[in-house]
Amino acid sequence: MAARPSVILTRPLPEAQHWQRLLQAQGMDAAVLPLIDIAPATDAATQAALQGVAQQLERYRALMFVSPNAVRGLLAAPGMAQALQQAVAAGQLRLWAPGPGTRQTLVQQGLPETAIDSPAADAAQFDSESLWAVVGPQIQAHDQVLIVRGASAHSQADVQGSGREWLARQLRQQGAQVELVGVYARQCPAATPALLDAIASHCNTHNLWLFSSSEAVVHLQQLCPAQDWKTQRALATHPRIAATARAAGFGLVRECKPDVEHVSASIESWS
Repeated sequence: MAARPSVILTRPLPEAQHWQRLLQAQGMDAAVLPLIDIAPATDAATQAALQGVAQQLERYRALMFVSPNAVRGLLAAPGMAQALQQAVAAGQLRLWAPGPGTRQTLVQQGLPETAIDSPAADAAQFDSESLWAVVGPQIQAHDQVLIVRGASAHSQADVQGSGREWLARQLRQQGAQVELVGVYARQCPAATPALLDAIASHCNTHNLWLFSSSEAVVHLQQLCPAQDWKTQRALATHPRIAATARAAGFGLVRECKPDVEHVSASIESWS
């Protein structure tokens, strides 16, 4: 039997390190190679918008968080954590999470599971479409929903973003009003010699790239525009991400759900 491949973790640094610990606990070799840098949105316009959200949470029917970083970014705003706790305790505000990672982050931040809506643990996909099947019946005309997201330096880079745009369209078709706020910035890491050397080293081995964002694939192409990816293998946690990896030229791409059990099983299948 071939040796089990080492897995290259491309998530932002804290999430990549978390996944490294999870996979190492499964006896797997995992290397951290963040391909998305996360920075807080500190501009005056964003801060003013967040202050307005904190002061008027009672007007929202739901807050949809696109990722764990969206949860952390919103709750980092002054006064937001206490205001959100109070709004949830009042019993009107729902918190929407498209996947288990976002749901877990909400719980870790002290928010009650009873206020969180997300796809079932055995859902075929963890995305906006699966979330809508759960939360769609909640929405009535004139409800207000806030989508909490990140802002990318490359507006077309994150194909996964089409999911939340799709969700916004469903909400508007139901007569709801949709607002969007970007609470963090996603950007390509600086092309330092150390990073480029690390990428080159991984390309010279028979490792497995794990992508949880289309943007990570795009950043990889931007960092190494001359690289031929046809000998590289990728594991993608959503069909849209898999499509981006195939378009980038990865020779073999498979899909799996974004939880440690399915990721581990997929890695094992490649041994």
